[in-house]
Amino acid sequence: MARRPQKFRNGRHNMDYVLLVVVLFLVCFGLLMIYSASSYEAGVDMEDPAYYLRKQALATALGIVALFFVSKIPYKFWQRFDFIALAVSIILIFLLLTPLGVTRNGATRWIDLKIGLTLQPAEVAKIGIIIYLASMIQRIEELGKNILRTPKGLAILMTPPVVVAGLIYIISSNLSSAIIIVGIAVAMLFVAVPDYKWFIIIGVVGLAAVAAIVFYAAGPGATGEGSFRLGRVRAWLDPESYSTDKAFQTLQALYAIGSGGLWGKGLGQSMQKRKFLPEAQNDMIFSIICEELGLFGAVTIILLFVVLIWSCMIVANKTTDRFGSLLVVGVMAHYAIQVILNIAVVTNTIPNTGITLPFISYGGTSSLFLLAEIGIVLNVSKKCK
Repeated sequence: MARRPQKFRNGRHNMDYVLLVVVLFLVCFGLLMIYSASSYEAGVDMEDPAYYLRKQALATALGIVALFFVSKIPYKFWQRFDFIALAVSIILIFLLLTPLGVTRNGATRWIDLKIGLTLQPAEVAKIGIIIYLASMIQRIEELGKNILRTPKGLAILMTPPVVVAGLIYIISSNLSSAIIIVGIAVAMLFVAVPDYKWFIIIGVVGLAAVAAIVFYAAGPGATGEGSFRLGRVRAWLDPESYSTDKAFQTLQALYAIGSGGLWGKGLGQSMQKRKFLPEAQNDMIFSIICEELGLFGAVTIILLFVVLIWSCMIVANKTTDRFGSLLVVGVMAHYAIQVILNIAVVTNTIPNTGITLPFISYGGTSSLFLLAEIGIVLNVSKKCK
């Protein structure tokens, strides 16, 4: 008897459905938690408990449309726009200096699109760097040159990401996005370059620099008053001493995490979201998850992110095309870095840097481009062997 052909991994069915289901669950859960975390504050300030939910739902709907649209576009199509992606990222960052720049909470990080929507250039830059580096690495490898094995070659490839990250930090004071962009670039080059000794050297130098900053911040001669970043480091080292200003949000997040216990207080029952934890729907939403759903809910969400990242890793390993594989590595690095840093900030493992939790924190531009990146991964998965 002839075997029936397996069609699940063939043609248009060749998509990672586990990845898609996990992402859609995280998106729906994110909308639920945004409403739970923001309803009290929105009800008091906006007289509309669903204010933030509605705005996020619109961005999410656009993101899901983008996901399925991008998943239909052959991923090789994006390689034609490698330099354009880099150029557009830089141009958008400079537009923050024009009247189109929108300032919120003392930082100019958004562009007014004049259609009732804003765009955050840092989110565009992340996917732009992924496309640019994936294309450049493949082009260099096709030429058969060993430039990737040399410090000069690594420096040349790292220059555009570092420049973009520097512009984001200088123009928009967005250190978290700058760190993520550099982290994405390092992860992609680490996968592409077979010689790891340069990355070990970079890692050692980087850790030494971080240690020097921490020791300086902890020293008696540094008050942290003249430097916003230095003040955050000191607040991280001794949050109780800064409980009324720099460490206020961090301490409130820790109170939320500690009060949740194993099973949590119940969905919607958070006390910290009642004006104790500022803008709980943004960077600190993980603490509200811990408070309402407890350790069980927090671990479940972390495991879902592990499945998401693992699914991306499988797609990257099984893809026969170098450009497609590097695209997925870049997306995977983006998610992994952002999840790790967000949870580390919320738990005061590292100083507060304002990093959102993918698919869950409030943020329209972030959700839109995160979902578009999933569309790219799903299209690459169609070419898995």
